[in-house]
Parts: sequence; C-alpha cells; structure tokens
Amino acid sequence: MTDSVDTPPQRPNVARLLVEHGQKAFDPSLDPEVRAAGLEAFNKLIQRSDTWPLLAPLNTLIKPGTLPPWLAEPFMHTLTMLPLKSDGVRSTLEFIFQVHPSTDGKIEPSAKPQKQGASITQEAVAHATRLLSSVPKSMTPQAWFEGISGQLFHLMDGNEGDDLARVAAQVVGFGVLGKRLYGEPGAPGWNIFARPFLEDINPSLRTQAKDSDAELVDLSRGRVIVTAEQLRKSFQRVKLLVLTNSSAGLCKRLLQPITAQIWSIAALPHASSDGALQAAAQSLLQTYLKLFGTADSILQLFPTAPSIGSLLQDAEAWFYRASDEGAVDVVAGQPEVDSEAEVSWQFPQQKATVLADKMLAATSKEDTSAVFLGLLRRWIAKAEKSSGEIVLQAEKEVEPTEPPQQGLFEISLLQQLLDKAPGKLVSQFDQVVSLICEVLQTDSQASLGDELVGVVLSLLNMVITAPTFQRSDIQGEEIASIETSLERLAKSDRSVAQTASNLAMLLRYRDQLDQEQQTTSTAPGSRQVEDRRKYNLAMNYITEIDSPPPVVSEGLNLLSELIQHRSSVLDINTTTLLLCRLLANGEDFVNLRIVKMLNTLADKHPKTTIKEILENYLDPREKSTTDTRLRFGEALLQIVQRLGQTFAGDLAQHIAETLLSIAGRRGYRAKTKAKQARDERLQALKAKKGKAKEEEDLLSDDGEELSKEQKANNDILTRILQGWESKRGTEDVRMRTSALSIFGTALETNIGGIGPALASGGVDLSLHVLVMEPEMEKGILRRAAIIAILSFVRALAQAREEKRSLGFGLTDASREDITRTLQYVSGTDNDGLVQQHAQDVIESLEAWQMTSLLARQDDIGSTSGPVLGRLAGLAVSPVTGISDPSEQSRPRIEEIE
Repeated sequence: MTDSVDTPPQRPNVARLLVEHGQKAFDPSLDPEVRAAGLEAFNKLIQRSDTWPLLAPLNTLIKPGTLPPWLAEPFMHTLTMLPLKSDGVRSTLEFIFQVHPSTDGKIEPSAKPQKQGASITQEAVAHATRLLSSVPKSMTPQAWFEGISGQLFHLMDGNEGDDLARVAAQVVGFGVLGKRLYGEPGAPGWNIFARPFLEDINPSLRTQAKDSDAELVDLSRGRVIVTAEQLRKSFQRVKLLVLTNSSAGLCKRLLQPITAQIWSIAALPHASSDGALQAAAQSLLQTYLKLFGTADSILQLFPTAPSIGSLLQDAEAWFYRASDEGAVDVVAGQPEVDSEAEVSWQFPQQKATVLADKMLAATSKEDTSAVFLGLLRRWIAKAEKSSGEIVLQAEKEVEPTEPPQQGLFEISLLQQLLDKAPGKLVSQFDQVVSLICEVLQTDSQASLGDELVGVVLSLLNMVITAPTFQRSDIQGEEIASIETSLERLAKSDRSVAQTASNLAMLLRYRDQLDQEQQTTSTAPGSRQVEDRRKYNLAMNYITEIDSPPPVVSEGLNLLSELIQHRSSVLDINTTTLLLCRLLANGEDFVNLRIVKMLNTLADKHPKTTIKEILENYLDPREKSTTDTRLRFGEALLQIVQRLGQTFAGDLAQHIAETLLSIAGRRGYRAKTKAKQARDERLQALKAKKGKAKEEEDLLSDDGEELSKEQKANNDILTRILQGWESKRGTEDVRMRTSALSIFGTALETNIGGIGPALASGGVDLSLHVLVMEPEMEKGILRRAAIIAILSFVRALAQAREEKRSLGFGLTDASREDITRTLQYVSGTDNDGLVQQHAQDVIESLEAWQMTSLLARQDDIGSTSGPVLGRLAGLAVSPVTGISDPSEQSRPRIEEIE
C-alpha cells in the first residue's frame, strides 16, 4: 500500500485509493495515532496527484448516500481546495467544460485535460465563475484569491489560448470584481485582481496608499519603477477585463483612476512601434469616452494635458519614457528639460489630436459642442484678461500657474474640432448664438484679436448655413446685435472685414428666403429631441464594428428605455431586426437582455415582433444553427407566457401552426440533408485513416483502457447527441422538442385562444410521437409530448375551475384512449423519465375523471359547443356535445397513418 501512495495513482484506481486512505485518515473508530499516519498518507496522495485525475472520483464520491458523513465531508473539503493546486484552476475549468458540453451534437470523452481549446458554453462559464469565486468557509477571501490569482493571471495573459483568457477574465470580472463584498476598492478581491494593474499604469496610486501599507515606495530619480514588459502586461489585463465584461460600473472603477495615464500612453510620440501597448490604450480611452464622456468629465481632463506621467498634485514625480525601439518604461523623477524639450511642446498637440479623434468617434454631438464652447470661453477669458478689461465671465477661473503647454493644447484641440467636425459644434444652438453675441459685443469695447474673432465668425457661418436654420430662430435683440457688429467689422481695416461683410449679406439673404418660403413645419418637442439623441447614440453603440461589451451594454440600456416609454422615434421594424440579429449572433452577455427587450417590444407591437421571431425560429432558408433557433424559441416562450389571456386570434393561430409544423415528423430541410451527406462522407474518410488514433484516445494517462461501463456510457451519449441532429434532412430533435414544449405552454396560457382544431392536433401529434418514435435519442421528444398532453389536461381543468366556457372539452372515450396509450408507454419505454411522466399524466387523467363525475351534470347541461371527441388511432374528431347518452354520432371514415 505504501508503494501505491508513493507513486502516481493510476486512473482506474484513484477512487479506491481515495477511499482506502480516507478511511485510515478519518475513521473515528481508529486510534488517533493511526488516523494521524493515515492523514499524512492521504495528504501525500493528494499533493502528488495531478488535479485532473482527482476531480471525477471526488465528484462521484461526495454524492449523497455514497459514503458515510465522516468520510464525505473531508472529501468535499479536499475537492473544494483542488483549485489551489498548481494546475487546479485550469483542470477545474476543463472538467466543468466537459461536464457541460456544447450542444453541437458531438462528444469527445477524454481521460485528460484538453490542450487545444474546449467546448465552452455560457452555462459552463457561469458555473465555473460561481465555483472559483466562492470562498471556502475554512479560508479568508484574501488567502483564497491569493491562492488562485497566479493561475488566473497566467490564463488572462493568453498562455493557454484566447478562449481560456476570456473565461478567466469573466471569472475575475463577474465573480470577484463584480461583487460588492470582494470587488469594491479596498476589498480583498480588488487589492489582488485590480490594484496591482492600476498601480503599474499609475504609480502615484502606490504613494497614495503607502500610509495604509507597510511597504515603502522607492521613487529614486531615474530609476525604472515599472518595466516595459510589466506595463504592457498590465495594460493588456485591464483591457481584457474591461472589454470582456459587460458591466459599465466595473469599467468605470477600473478606468477612472488611470484615465489621464491612458490618454498619455495613447498619444506618446515614440511609442508607435509598441503597437500592442498603444492600441490597448487607445481602445480603453475610446471605451471610457463612450460610456462616461460627458462634457464635464472631458473638461476635467484638460489640466492633465501637459503631463507625460504623474500629475501636478501627485506627491512623487514620474514619467513614461519611450526608447527608440518603442519600449515604454515608467521612470521616477522629471524628464530632462534639454533632451525632452521638443517632446514637451509636441506632446500636448499630439494629445489634442488623439482626444479629438476619440471624442468625435465616441461622444454625442451635444457633448462635443459643450466641450468646444467650454474651450472657447476659456480662450475668450484669457483674451479679455490680456486686453486689460474683463467683460465676459468664464465658466471656470483660469489657474494662475497654468503651464504654457496647456494653452497650446487647448488651441490645438479647438482647431482639431473646427477642422474635423464643424457640424457637431453648433448643436447647442442657443448657447452658440449667445456666445457669438457676447464675443462681438466685447470686441466692440476692446479688441480681442483677429484670430479669436475669426473663430467666432466661423461659428456664425456654420449657424447660418445650417440646412435647418431660420432667421426667426434667433431672438430679436441678438439678431440686431449680430448685424450691428458685422457692419462695424466690415467697415474696419481688420483681416476679418471681408468675412464679416459676406456674413452680413448671407444673413440678409436667408431672411428674404425665409419670408418667401413661409414654412409651416413645426419644430420637434424637447422630449422628441432627447429621444432622438438617445436612439442615435444607442444605434451607434450597438452597430459599430468591434464595439466592446460595456459599450454595447450601454447602448442596449438606452434602447430599452425608449422601448419601455413607447418613444415615437423608434422604428419598430429596424429595432426588431437589430435585436434579432444580436440574438442570432449569440453574444453571451446580451442574450438574456435581448430576450427581455423582445418581450417588452412584443407588448407594444406584437404582430411585427412575433412575426420576425417566428421567422428566425422556423428558419425556412436553413441559415441558422440549432442553438440560434433555440434562443429564439426562448424568446417566443416568454412572449407567449406574457401575453396571457390576450394570446388569441390570428396571432395565436399562426404561432400554434408554426409550432406544430416544427414538432411534426414531416418537416424536410434539403440544405441540411446535403450538409449531413457531406459530413458523413468526410467522417468515413477520417475513420479509415484515424482508427488507430481513436484507439489511442481511449487510453487513460497511465496506458490502461477505459472500463467497459465507461465505454458503454460514452457510446450511449454519443448515439444520443448524434441522433438529435436527425438524418435524411428531417427536423432536429431538439427543435421538435422545443416546439412541442412551447406548444404545451401555449395550451396552459390560453387554450381557448388556440381553438379546438389545433388543440386536438397537438394532442394527436403527441400520441403519435409516443407510439411511433421509440428510439433512445428521441427520449427528450417523448418527454415533451407527455408534458404537452399534461398541459392540455391542466388547461381544461383550469378553465373549469374558473368557470370559463371553451366550447370544447375531453370526452370519456378520448380520455380512455389517451390513458391506454400512456399505460403502454409507462411499461415499455426505454427512458425512465418518460415512464415516470406517463404515470404522472395517468394520475392527472384519473383526477380529471373524478372532477368530471362531480360536475358532469352541470357541465353537460351547460355545454353548447363542440367537445374533444374520441381518438381513433392518431385522429381527433371534434363532434358536437351529446346530451342524451343513447344518442350516437354518425360513423366516419378516418385515414390512419
């Protein structure tokens, strides 16, 4: 036994070894000395074994009733601690992905972790996130997160592939930083998974926290405090966390402390060769501006414009130093004035260019206009101060110690905005006109300089030449002041005289044109203007190529608000198509929200929304995958449930007919059949070449073959998953199951809205499935068929309890036929759940019979419409209610398939 402990355990013997060592270590009936020796051997077994071979046996052994509590509890503790092993996180993730395989109809059983990716589903990622972010009771959050952080960082850096990098980022983002208990600044999760990255990018955060930390921060001048590799890695990790998780709150918490530094890196002149670093910084800057780029937040960045690293208020000075090779280090101290003089003047202009580009791409025109007006007011205030006569009041006082590079930056940004997007700058019409009037009046008292007046006249030209401009939009006092100032400037000998003369003539021309046309159009209200702004912003966020998850999430928030408020600016067809396209793309972080938004949209516009959903669910052109169609099935299910008693009429008929057409056996998909034929030929060729490889894959890590039971289980799972796809171009079994399940829900929602013909057709189809499709892979379909029958019975019982007249019902003959079929299925079906469901429905039918006997006289006397007649084979024939038991319906000839 000692030898078996000292050597790596073989896979088939792991469970036995665990039990043997566990009994010696934890059996309360043994002496303490024996248990101590057994515990040491047990710990050696766990420590020397890889994580992967331990996961499956431990998960099996901790099932209730398998082991006594005194042994099951230590095994549970051991399983909980496995992620702390050196390979624990990766193996745990791979094990979860194998337990929750993708629904692509294929299964690849393996005795060891996958090395070339994994079948990662949303359910598996959510389960892994909950598991790895749950702190064991025996540990503190600090110790647990420190134990798994190194492995998660290793995955986030892409060392095991991009898929696992995104999974690790979601575990950290959603599971740790997304929880207030762990993820708020100062909490254990924040200190381990966020603070180190942010301090690498902004070392001033270290000095701010040194009072609360024991470690001393050495910022000796000229010393490299963050290497280029460390800085690049931190940027990539922050980018992965921000762009992988859809939480805008997490994005703000991560980016707000380092916004100025991100801006500096994005504009660093000599960092162009380090494409990865600068691309990450520019992507983060644009994401921040999209989500939080209001006029106030952008104006607060301006004092940081001259900075190439630390800010003026920081206790310790440091800067980003880019080498000729493009590597960017963080160096303590101030840059040398002589060597960096050219850079110190070029850098603000480069930052202005970067900010203008990102701001115009990310922010709304209203925010862009507000930023421009704020800059212009600051410039005007400086011009007034230099003229010795202050007439205008700036929004914010100019700092007396403002470095000259900041003025250069502001002028450069003004010029960039005027050149690149002049149309956006006049969106705040009233404020622009008011500012123009103030500047021209101030210039008449004391000259502000031709450069500033020229910029203001350019603004006036944009206002006048706007397509929607009308002279009546400007108040009488303002238009008179502008005309007087233009005449004064036109008669002067200044460089702006000709421009002023042309604008005065253009203003008079527009006045005459307005008088001739006499337009009767009414301006939109403030609510419509705001809704239009939200709609355009939402569409920009959602439809822009490579929009990161938090930006798409914010766009969905804006669009959801408009849908809930029934805004008139919404184009229902466009909105529905957009939501369906997003749902079809299958982005995990938006699927549930899209389903909810379609649900809300269907309340307001049911016909348009449901038509598009049904089109994608039916997929007549065979363009979508089964997973995509099932997502539309989930949306359809929730809409049917939400409609309730309003689920009736042509809409209910159309939905029920579509569901039954999918659930039936006669569906034919020609393109699917051709694809299946190609796949079968390809697999046949691979089978000839890879038979030896297949036998090798069935061997475990130690060279021993899988047990017969394991092989049999794998074969059964493979048959079932492959059988779901169906053959010969028929409809996928999963789709038929989904359609039949939704039909059952529709029956319970409002059976009266569906009507007797389709209701009886659904029961007929369900019985057909139970009798004619007994294959093992059709088990899920038979379960759905029985549930559909149960839903039919429940709907009738609910209608009777609520004393609603449906106009049809279930006769004794029909009930006996259904019961007879279910009794046969409950005794012969090869699926245990199908048998149990059949027995449950039989009990429900018996309860229905008892209820019918108690109320038969009243029900028969009040029945005026048709009832659900007898079941002959697969045909259900609605016949008129019979009040006299001796009276019989006429014989009918029915076609039986």
